[in-house]
Amino acid sequence: MKLTRRMTLAAFAGVLALGTAAPAFAADLIAIITPSHDNPFFKAEAVGAEAKAKELGYEALVLVHDDDANKQSELIDTAIGRGAKAIILDNAGADATVAAVQKAKDAGIPSFLIDREINATGVAVAQIVSNNYQGAQLGAQEFVKLMGEKGNFVELVGKESDTNAGIRSKGYHDVINDYPDLKMVAQQSANWSQTEAYAKMESILQANPDIKGVISGNDTMAMGAYAALAAANRKDVIVVGFDGSNDVRDSITSGGIKATVLQPAFAQAQMAVEQANDFIKNKKSPEKEKQLMDCVLVNGDNAAKLETFALKN
Repeated sequence: MKLTRRMTLAAFAGVLALGTAAPAFAADLIAIITPSHDNPFFKAEAVGAEAKAKELGYEALVLVHDDDANKQSELIDTAIGRGAKAIILDNAGADATVAAVQKAKDAGIPSFLIDREINATGVAVAQIVSNNYQGAQLGAQEFVKLMGEKGNFVELVGKESDTNAGIRSKGYHDVINDYPDLKMVAQQSANWSQTEAYAKMESILQANPDIKGVISGNDTMAMGAYAALAAANRKDVIVVGFDGSNDVRDSITSGGIKATVLQPAFAQAQMAVEQANDFIKNKKSPEKEKQLMDCVLVNGDNAAKLETFALKN
């Protein structure tokens, strides 16, 4: 009887020991932090990164900073506190993010940035971004063609603290400014927002009823602008966006928005996770910290092949 009792206690102690040790066998964690998933581009980033992380055997912690640098800093604290092995980050400001990424680095957690760069090198392990300048030139060339090289137009610019907003605008103008008969009558920031773009477009249209085109820093603003134009029965105005969203794909195929520029959000996020995995397991950094992925023009010829920020074969 005593022997049986001792064996039972020993077995029970063994179970406890296994239970205590279990967390050591839990999947390692990768934190994925992006702007709001209300924007399908950022949602595609999160979905792509999470899928790749799980495929590689990690637990994924998906968080949203809403383009708030303070919230982003708190979320990085959360990732540090949870013992994340790496952070995949679409950041909340080129300057404001540097300290947060440095904080993660100091805690031994590598950061892999996607979509947006920061104004520092050697802090993140990787900065994987779309070739926004190349993509903007593609979009501008198509815009010029659609406009017939003449007419008044409007530019909607993204969030001013976002490096991509300025790069895309410069790419647009380095092409459009070569055509003297194309005249920009308004240039306003709509902060990447569809609602704000709708309101801005309403006001711009009232002041400039003779506009012929709108070139937008992203698809979300392009959708807002097109909705405002449609509400004013001005579907004759040419609208070109940037991102390659399914919403704009559907608009293009139905004869609404004329073109967009695809930046590979899904593939970019998955590449970041693959590089994080290589760093975690092999201590291997990518050959270059800053990596550019070329963009692709999407118009009526290939829009039907577009699905979740990727072109199907």
